[in-house]
Amino acid sequence: MTTAANPRVDPGMRAKLLADPELILDDPDLMRALVAAQEGGMGANVVDMRGLAMQRLETRLDRLEDTHRNVIAAAYDNLAGTNQIHRAVLQLLAPADFAAFLHALKTDVAETLRVDFMRLVLETHDADPGAAVQGYEDIVAAAPSGFVMTYLAHARPRATSKVILRQVQPDNDLIYGEYAGVIQSEACLKLDFGPGMLPGLLVLGSDDPHQFNPSQGTDLLSFLASVFERAMRRWLA
Repeated sequence: MTTAANPRVDPGMRAKLLADPELILDDPDLMRALVAAQEGGMGANVVDMRGLAMQRLETRLDRLEDTHRNVIAAAYDNLAGTNQIHRAVLQLLAPADFAAFLHALKTDVAETLRVDFMRLVLETHDADPGAAVQGYEDIVAAAPSGFVMTYLAHARPRATSKVILRQVQPDNDLIYGEYAGVIQSEACLKLDFGPGMLPGLLVLGSDDPHQFNPSQGTDLLSFLASVFERAMRRWLA
């Protein structure tokens, strides 16, 4: 015997839903409304286990979707960061002389890395450190021996990492000069130029206090530091 159709449901809509019930199943709001209507008809003393199970599954699905979106966003950020570092590396390797190398560092490379400030710090034994970088003061700073480790050790006495991300430290006039007080966060890339050579430091600065912070990954910047070291050894030789 055929059950009579509910007169309150439009026959066309009823036929459409019977032909394609996924229209309801795929709509979370409709499913919640149906479950709520069923629970309302049971009374306050009846526990609907199916409704509870559905709520838990829905909560779990929402968490999975959030995780999925976060993973995809992180993957895109990683890819964008990798491409950014690769472009910067190519720009560092292109110049044919040291002057062009330094010019690329303060222009093309800084723009590619989207930083507001760049400074290469070179330690020297000279009594007058400034003489060692004459003509390049806008991008290179000369510092006395031991400066790099002292600067890296600010608020972190055992600074052994190749890359340190943090907010700008005090006593930074040698690095930032007229930009002191403007730059709020920094990435410090420690440079090893080989046996018998004093260390160096490549500083990337931003006026955004949150652009560089210790919670961020440093793999790509470590790679950039390694490439930069090798490029500098060619000029220092």
